Amino acid sequence: MSEIAEVAAPAPARLPRDARYYEIKREIEEFLFDEANLLDERRFKEWLDTLAEDLEYFMPLTFNVKFGEHAARENTTREKHMSWFNEGKWTLTKRAEQILTGVHWAEEPLSRVCRLVSNVQLSGIVMNAAGEEEVSVSSRFLIYQNRCEHEQYFFVGDRRDVIRRTTSGWQLAKREIQIHQNVLLAKNLTVFF
Repeated sequence: MSEIAEVAAPAPARLPRDARYYEIKREIEEFLFDEANLLDERRFKEWLDTLAEDLEYFMPLTFNVKFGEHAARENTTREKHMSWFNEGKWTLTKRAEQILTGVHWAEEPLSRVCRLVSNVQLSGIVMNAAGEEEVSVSSRFLIYQNRCEHEQYFFVGDRRDVIRRTTSGWQLAKREIQIHQNVLLAKNLTVFF
């Protein structure tokens, strides 16, 4: 039984499922659904407004590893290794601006993208040093991308987010994306997760 525990990630502490939990969960779900719609509709400038200035946006590389080594070696870390993404708001802004020029080779013509977000759960609610509420959120996603006539890609995974309540509304402060494939078959990664 102990070998199984080493492979599975530890379950996050479960918050009490009270009225406050469900009220915040509903708001967070709406935020995530609105985010998916903004991205699917290519409304990148509006999407960028939902990102915190100190955003951390990270997607590790994933490796096939020997049984029992998953916790230590399956994913790269933000501080030490290469990753698919290790960005902030500035770089995401530049990526979106590049797509919006109309001359981005990987997005001309623009991709048709559809995002599904599900399994939204809250794992923490805290106040940060500035007195703003920050909610730790996990969710799963399925992203379908179609380009030209024959290019089709699926991205499946989960995200661990920190979403901050500010005076202007909810903002994404941190996102770690776990893609559930270690070899990406897409020719490029121009979609936002």
